Amino acid sequence: MANKPSIPKGTRDFSPTEMLRRQYIFDTIRSVFQKYGFLPIETPAMENLETLTGKYGEEGDRLIFKILNSGDAWSGVGEEVKKRLANGEGVHPGRFATEVSEKALRYDLTVPFARYVVQHQNEISFPFKRYQIQPVWRADRPQKGRYREFYQCDADMIGSTSLLNEVELVQLFDDVFAALGLQVVIKINDRKVLSGIAEVSGQPEKVVDIVTALDKLDKIGREKVEEEMRTKGVSEEAIKGIAPLFELKGSWKEQQPILEKWLANSATAQQGLKDLSFTFEAAGTLKNAVLEFDPTLARGLDYYTGAIFEVKALEGSMPGSICGGGRYDDLTGIFGLKNMSGVGISFGADRIYDVLLETNKFPEQLGSSTRLLFANFGEQEALHCLKLLKTVREAGVAAELYPDAVKMAKQFKYADDKGIPYVAIIGEQEMKQNIVTVKDMKTGEQKAVKEEELLSVVG
Repeated sequence: MANKPSIPKGTRDFSPTEMLRRQYIFDTIRSVFQKYGFLPIETPAMENLETLTGKYGEEGDRLIFKILNSGDAWSGVGEEVKKRLANGEGVHPGRFATEVSEKALRYDLTVPFARYVVQHQNEISFPFKRYQIQPVWRADRPQKGRYREFYQCDADMIGSTSLLNEVELVQLFDDVFAALGLQVVIKINDRKVLSGIAEVSGQPEKVVDIVTALDKLDKIGREKVEEEMRTKGVSEEAIKGIAPLFELKGSWKEQQPILEKWLANSATAQQGLKDLSFTFEAAGTLKNAVLEFDPTLARGLDYYTGAIFEVKALEGSMPGSICGGGRYDDLTGIFGLKNMSGVGISFGADRIYDVLLETNKFPEQLGSSTRLLFANFGEQEALHCLKLLKTVREAGVAAELYPDAVKMAKQFKYADDKGIPYVAIIGEQEMKQNIVTVKDMKTGEQKAVKEEELLSVVG
């Protein structure tokens, strides 16, 4: 007996209903992107391995899915490596990987975007506002809200240092989640503030270790954060210098003067606080989101240089963020194009889906794309229905004809299963009178209308 087929862990199949709901998310996000002037691009699912490695930190690099070279990957392995393996000698995994793999599945959309900008710089008008809605892949441990294959919906502005861009992205977050009917909190920090915290602690060279630990505060608590700092070589004096951070409470207006006093000796931090103040003030009153300062927010310091964003749902049980982003001053520099500042955000469509499903926020009409089903009573009736079907479709109404002349109970069940709201019944008598009996599948009511009135009932 053949084994039951399966799919790789961390991936999912999507039913028609799920796809309609996903498309609703994509369409909502896309419409807001376009409203803000972003233009679409696409990049390949795979990139050269050298394009991706070294951009996400040591941990991120481990999660990159590498692709074996086309054909016989073994033929590309150098003679020295083959000889060592034949003799039972060890070969460093990193070296072996580069021997058999030159390509990898993209880890995110930001680094490929930076590559795209550099490669096409002579064709781009700057500042450049682009969006992408495409899948990415990470060799992560699958769990709730975390998949190995998932979609990102990214919007980036590159070629401008203006803080108005950050303000626009805050407002864009708000517009998207207002359209989706989801209450969220937009957490914001600034890399310059984080660097300032490391400076006043007395160990500025430990900024990455300090902030990486701080980023885990809401997950592991203060005690374990401090313990992790110690293991990374952060001194006790520096840990004491960071202590005021843990006591910060209240709104941005309440926190701001405390931070300005605490970080007074760091010009870098003062600039970060000034930038944050501008963003809070210029963003104004939001419709559906709360804008909140989070001094421990880091989100991967490998390329963020200014503002850092993270969005969490205030409804449902999703434990992590559903969006993120930030300012990167020189991401294109790694590909040879210096001084090209950008800022961008990314919507985690799969996590947003899970939250909307849990909170019952999907519109009911997404159950089917078909609005009208023509019942099938036989060949002559079906041929008559085809003429009306064409008219209905040309008017922009999604409709279909049941393909087989089977019992009506089966045809009604088909309509129910697909969530089709109306069934058109045209038998011998209806054909003679040029009428249509329309059944409302929700209420069960039936009424006869003239053929020319059908659209007014179901449209």
